[in-house]
Amino acid sequence: MVATKQRRVRKSPEERRAEIAQAAVRLVGEKGYYGTSLKDVADAVGMSQPGLLHYIGNKEGLLSMLITDNYDVFGTPDDFMASGLPGSDPDRLLFPAYLRYLVRYNAQRRELVALYIALEAEAMGPDHPLHEYFDGRPQEVWDHYSRYPWCIPPQMGSWEDSMKPLVRRCIEAMDGVQLRWMRNPPVDLYDEWLAFEELLFPSPMWDNYR
Repeated sequence: MVATKQRRVRKSPEERRAEIAQAAVRLVGEKGYYGTSLKDVADAVGMSQPGLLHYIGNKEGLLSMLITDNYDVFGTPDDFMASGLPGSDPDRLLFPAYLRYLVRYNAQRRELVALYIALEAEAMGPDHPLHEYFDGRPQEVWDHYSRYPWCIPPQMGSWEDSMKPLVRRCIEAMDGVQLRWMRNPPVDLYDEWLAFEELLFPSPMWDNYR
């Protein structure tokens, strides 16, 4: 009996990039940026290093793939408005409802959240390639959210004049809750966020605006 040679399946560039991103998310989340080599990523997807570089350019390009092309592009207010969930109506768009949506979304991508936490800690050093990204992230988040027509209590005044400190606190609280979620024993990410929501958006002012 003559053995037949198995035909090699050629993958599309999109499939290859998705494989690379999936492997890198896991590796960098476990070992950090500095602890992960391009060889580690190439081995994880069964590629040579030159083949890997064809898709990412260099190691910093790998970070761009993971953060700006993956983490940052999903779970957005646009995704929320398309969801049809309570509070997602563009004519009455509710910020606390969006944050609950984001928490639920992040609960489904644990490895990406672990990656984000690991990189944020590493990027404290000024030589890290994402140092400026994380330094500028609070302002970038504020600018991004400010593009949307959020409906907030009239006592708060306008979004532009009153909400920036609150948005910053929401980011800080969410970062802390996600970090605690990663530790053992883990908290329930959504339930823990709901407890913070009561503090950040208290009654009676925020009733009917959550």
